Amino acid sequence: MRMDYYSDKIEQSISGAKATVTGDGSKFEAEVISDEFEGLPPLKRHKLVYAVLDEYIKTGAIHALTIRAFTGSEWQEKNQTAS
Repeated sequence: MRMDYYSDKIEQSISGAKATVTGDGSKFEAEVISDEFEGLPPLKRHKLVYAVLDEYIKTGAIHALTIRAFTGSEWQEKNQTAS
C-alpha cells in the first residue's frame, strides 16, 4: 500500500488536516497538521490519528506508528524557529 493512501485517509477523516506519512515496511511516521488539534493534549491528538488508521494497525499492515501532530500555528512556529 502506498504511503499517500494513509495520508489521504487521515486528511479525509480529520477536519482540515494536512498529513504526510512516511515509512519502511511496517514502521511508519505520520506528521499531521490540523486546527482540530487546538486545545488537545498530545495523547488525544494521537488517538484521533490512531482511530483513522486502526484497521491497518489491527491487520499488521502498520506495525509501529510515530505521530507528530500540530495545529497550524504550532507548525508555523516550529518551522520559523527551525530556520
